[in-house]
Amino acid sequence: MSYQSLKEECLAANLELPRTGLVDLTFGNVSVADPERRVFAIKPSGVNYGDLRSEHIVVLDYDGNILEGTHRPSSDTPTHRALYLNFPGIRAVVHTHSRSAVAFAQAAIDLPCLGTTHCDYFNGPVPVTRAMTAAEVAGDYEWETGRVIVERFAGLDPLEVPAVLVRNHGPFAWGPGAAKAVETALALEIVADMALKTLALNPAAPAAPDHLRAKHFSRKHGPGAYYGQP
Repeated sequence: MSYQSLKEECLAANLELPRTGLVDLTFGNVSVADPERRVFAIKPSGVNYGDLRSEHIVVLDYDGNILEGTHRPSSDTPTHRALYLNFPGIRAVVHTHSRSAVAFAQAAIDLPCLGTTHCDYFNGPVPVTRAMTAAEVAGDYEWETGRVIVERFAGLDPLEVPAVLVRNHGPFAWGPGAAKAVETALALEIVADMALKTLALNPAAPAAPDHLRAKHFSRKHGPGAYYGQP
């Protein structure tokens, strides 16, 4: 069974991270899944982006077993796996330490929905998770990180708010494919930067009205979307 196309898609998405300025050093990773085969490809741990090749990409099944690759997969692999298992409809996950989004994660503040740029990508605030317990950190830390994300999305639709801020850590974003997930991670950083500047000017800046948020999200997403080309 060939995983080459999955590995190539994963490689291309990972190489986009430094090009977009979303990562420093090796702080980030992208995974891409094949839900029908219940497998996903992910960046190897600690490999410099300039050295990354398709043969370095690691393929695992949804149980966490390595199916192909000789490198150690990203240390965040269990978090990615938890998201694939719990968020049907996603096919790629991006994790970065992009600076403005991390600022909100470290401040333990939801990223507020202040304007239409945010509304175009996220149908509401981007949530921050609760603090992880000492037991969660001491145990299967990366898997528990995924569980805390899933817990935070109780009552939320991960397809309408395709990102999260892990408290004291950083953002995860996802999407129906690798390119879209990277775009969403970039959009998250852009709106986080806009929000930081807005709140510096006016700490009491109001959220975008619900009717404006709904309009901007729906015109780009869903059956009635009319933004862009068919």
